[in-house]
Formats: sequence, C-alpha cells, structure tokens
Amino acid sequence: MTGTVAPPAPARGPAHERRQWIAGEWAVASDGRAFDDLNPFTGEVYASVPSASAADVARAVDSAAAAFPAWAAVPPRERQRLFLRAAEIVERRRDDLVSTMALETGAVRAFAGFQVQWAAGFLRLAAQWAYGDAGIAIAVDAPDTYATATRRPLGVVAGFSPWNGAFNLAWRTVAPPLAAGNTVVLKPSELAPVSAGLAVAEIVEEAGFPPEVLQVVTHGPGEAGPIADELFARPEVRAFNFTGSTAVGRMLAERAGRHLKRIALELGGFNPTIVLADADLDAAVEIAAFAAFFHQGQICMNTRKLVVERSIAEEFLERFAAKAATLRVGDPTDPASQLGPLIHDQAVANAKRRIAEAVEHGAKVVMGGGSEGRCFEPTILVDVPPEATMYCEETFAPVVVVEPFDAIDDAIAIANATPYGLTASILTEDTGRAVAIARRLEAGVVNVNGPTMYAEPNLPIGGVKESGWARFGLWSTESFSDRVTVTVHRGAPNHRL
Repeated sequence: MTGTVAPPAPARGPAHERRQWIAGEWAVASDGRAFDDLNPFTGEVYASVPSASAADVARAVDSAAAAFPAWAAVPPRERQRLFLRAAEIVERRRDDLVSTMALETGAVRAFAGFQVQWAAGFLRLAAQWAYGDAGIAIAVDAPDTYATATRRPLGVVAGFSPWNGAFNLAWRTVAPPLAAGNTVVLKPSELAPVSAGLAVAEIVEEAGFPPEVLQVVTHGPGEAGPIADELFARPEVRAFNFTGSTAVGRMLAERAGRHLKRIALELGGFNPTIVLADADLDAAVEIAAFAAFFHQGQICMNTRKLVVERSIAEEFLERFAAKAATLRVGDPTDPASQLGPLIHDQAVANAKRRIAEAVEHGAKVVMGGGSEGRCFEPTILVDVPPEATMYCEETFAPVVVVEPFDAIDDAIAIANATPYGLTASILTEDTGRAVAIARRLEAGVVNVNGPTMYAEPNLPIGGVKESGWARFGLWSTESFSDRVTVTVHRGAPNHRL
C-alpha cells in the first residue's frame, strides 16, 4: 500500500493502571472492575482503566452537588486565576499530552499538537467568562421599578466527551459549565478515557480547582447505559453536554426531554466543500486534502464531499488524487506520519462496507480503498449515486466523494442534500459571491477559502438540522446558565385590588 507503514503484530504489552477522579480522590471502581484501553495502532494495552458502577456515579453526583454552592460563589478573580493556571499546565505538558493522544487515539503529532494549543486557548477564553455577562438591566413601564435579568448557574452538569478530538473536546465539555459556576460529572468515551477525561482531571487537580467541582467516571465498552441511567435519574443533574454521533445524540435528547433536562448537542456532519472554477487550484487541492483526510477523516467537521465546477473538475480530480497519493499513513508516534490508524477494527470494516455499497450502485474508486491493519488509505470516489449511503451519510474514515456541478443552484442543492448541517466551505477568488452562496447553505459554519474544520476557541461552532443545536465559543456558557428576572419596586404600590 503506497505511502503506508503497517503496524507490528498486536501484542499485549505492560499496561499501567489508571484511576477515576471521584470526590476529590483517585479511585478504583467500587466493585473492582477494570477494562483494557487499547492502542489503536499496535493493539497493545495502553492502560487499565476502572469500569464504573452505578454506585460510583451516584458518589460522583453527590460530591458534585455538595460542591456546587461554594463553587458558584467563588469570585471572578479566583475563577479566572484557576483557568489561566490550567492553560499554563496544558502548555507545559504538551509533549506528554501529544504522546498520550498518539498512543491512545492514533492522533499524529500535528493533530495532537493542535488539540493542546486549542485547549490552552479555550481555557484562556473560559478565564474571560469569569468577568463576562452577569445580567442586563431591562426597561419596564411600571414607575419606580428596576428590573434585571441575571445569569445563574444550573447545578450539576453531566458531560459526555468523544474520542476523536479527545483532549480539546473534553475541555469544551467541561470548561463552559465550570466557568458558568456549575460543577461537572464527566463521562469520557471508553475509547479514550485518559485523553478525553483523566488527563483533564489531572490538570484540574494540579491547577488548584476545588477538588470536587469536577468528577470523572470511566466505563468499559458497552457499559455506557447504566452510567447514563444514573445521571438522568438524579435531580441534581440539571443539564447535559454531548459531542458525538447523531444516533446517540438523538437518544440522549429523547431522554433529556422525558426528564425535562436541557442538553447541548454537537453531532455528526456531512460537510461539503464547493470548488468554483475561479479558485486557485493549487490552494484548493491543499485545502481539500487537509479537510478530507486530516486525522484519518475521523473529525465530525471533515469534508465528506467535494462539489467541483465541471469546467475544472477533471483537472482538480487529477491533482487531488496525486496529492492524496503522497500522504504517509502509519505509526502516529512517528513524526513522518501524516495520518494514523482508524480507532478500531469496526471502523475499518464500516469504511470498506460503505465503499463496496457505493461501488455496487455504480460508484468508481479513483484511488485508495485498501488498508493494512487499521491504517486506511486516503480514498476518493466519483459517480456516487444518491441511493448509496455514502452520498449523504458521514463515514468516519479518510474517504471523500467528488461530484461535479454545472450551475451554482445545483452546487447548493448537492451541498444541502444531507440530513446534516455542521460545516461547509467555499473555495473561490470571488469572496462576495461566496458570501451570497454561504447564506444559502444549510450549515452552522461556512468557511470561505478555508477548510470545513477551521475553528478557533472563540468562534461559535455548532450545527443545524441533525448536526445539533448548541453553540460553543463566545456563547458557550449560555447552555449552562439560567436567566433569572429580578424586579425591585419602590415608592407607593403600583398594584392594588
């Protein structure tokens, strides 16, 4: 397989034991159970991690609820200091964190380094929220009456963090509710319990946060159900924060509705990049390759479809395939690797099944489609018909569809022909035209002359349609606080029987 380095044969290596962070201490599971956290490239055991019971979750919620009143009352200066200290620790631990993400999630150095940089920036943004919007004064008609709408934290927030952007998305799960004055119980993905949870707890502890404001409970594969059951059942848990698949998000939203608990959702995406005929082709190829293949296509904001104006489609495809063929896939700890492995064998099988289904419907594989171990070749398909799942459903792998268009209305229709609406991008020299097109795209984020997954900590990121509804960035805390109206009436009573 050109440009791909096969992993060594799987072997059980020496695992190091990790513990949960509950009630201000590092704890094993109450019933002593643990599970193996695997290195996706080698198949070796990276860590042995506790598999929490319902009793562990109950203890975590109790601890978080008890810590809430004091944390909500912490003055802004102290809360700001803690977040800034956490940012410093993240930056100091960069090399260790990059290594952890490579070994646990298969992230190559570029992506792991980005996560560290982004997380530090997000923590500094969270430090600003300490002095942020505490409320507004509202004009009213009643004489001698003063009205305000103040912000108040909710209580305990449960967070579910994903494995793919494990470290930065873990901070996006916990920092906004903490900054708003809530306490948090975090359940990281069983595929990245260290990067997406326990590493965050280590940093929170070192930074000097009150020890019980964050709880991290871990669980083995297939054991998320009892954890979620306990969290939904507890009245102290007032809200949920979830980043992950649309299928799981839909189930959580249904449960939240039954329990009348709010939930912030950022879900899957089938993200189009529209390439207009006047685009700089060299730049377009680089942007498209980055957007389609970065982190092996395992980011919800990866480009899934390249919608290319027909007059340049043939040349673009030729250049794009040539670029994809140069990408080196292999050991994520090797600085030369540009792409690492898929997260597990099921991901490899799913990608191959989707490709085979598309081919059965008439699609053609321009390049790629093969794998060695969990390392999957960058793959390009054309002539994918609407009947194929890959036409409008995301495949978490380095697989992208290229589809030509004639008129801009056709391009917009192709881009919107998906139940998702997370991000999109437009590549063109005519930025005014791009902005007009952007207004017609059904996406929460549209990037002009940038990749579909361009993001900075302060930018509002979130989707429409089946990609969710929360917004992170400058508005992150809105999902985790209430607006409380307070009126003060002075002078003679305005209301009499």
